[in-house]
Amino acid sequence: MTSTNADGNRATLHCWGVGDGWPSMDRRHSAYLYHFGDTRLLVDCGDGVNAGFFASGLEYEELDGVLLSHLHSDHVGGFSLFVQDLWLNQRRRSLPIHLPGSGIAPLKAWLEATILPPALLGFPIRWTALIAGRKFRAGKVNVTAYPTTHLESLRRALQPRYPHIGFEAFSFLLEAPGVRVAHTADLGAATDLVPLLSKPLDLLVCELAHVELEPLAALLRGRPIGKIVFMHLARELWEDLPKTRKRLKTLLGGIPFTIAKDGDRFSV
Repeated sequence: MTSTNADGNRATLHCWGVGDGWPSMDRRHSAYLYHFGDTRLLVDCGDGVNAGFFASGLEYEELDGVLLSHLHSDHVGGFSLFVQDLWLNQRRRSLPIHLPGSGIAPLKAWLEATILPPALLGFPIRWTALIAGRKFRAGKVNVTAYPTTHLESLRRALQPRYPHIGFEAFSFLLEAPGVRVAHTADLGAATDLVPLLSKPLDLLVCELAHVELEPLAALLRGRPIGKIVFMHLARELWEDLPKTRKRLKTLLGGIPFTIAKDGDRFSV
């Protein structure tokens, strides 16, 4: 049986922040809400999350879980303020947060440092470390986290001096009845996508800041993908969208695609 959400769609994506890591006048940082049936999942907590959630009209109790792909600030910089919003709006349901295991202790300490200790919140946070390739349940959605090489160059450069820093980064495969969605978060190479493409996808949400268009399109061309939503564009691609669209149309060979802007909403 295929479940649908309140809009009659198998899945809906709300883009609250689609920017890359650089400051921008017209793009907030990474925050995406997925709605599968009656399950709502937030992927990443950049500075777009708070305004996006408030403007959506959703009740703060309605969020079923949070997926954090990695610990770069453009993906988690809005996290403590979002938790503050949940507290101010008197959330009471426990909140599952799935993230790289090395980030659990720092984020707990960050919440306490910003005067949001567990005794104040009024709802429990269930912290769960992501394990590469292991499927888990989030609401009524099956989620599989696949590692990416996004932080490998930083690991090589910094880990000898900072052994306590974690350098894990993940993409997500989201599966609900009748629908398969892949969300890349940040990649290190086009080949990081391979595990997400093992079966047909209804929707691929793919970044364009850390991979070159040509090798990425060569990997995607001819794949059974219903639609691609490109986000997290590098500044030079974002500043000339007509040229970027033309290049993608030529390279992708007929796969439907769009380039997301803050506030966009896409349905499957």
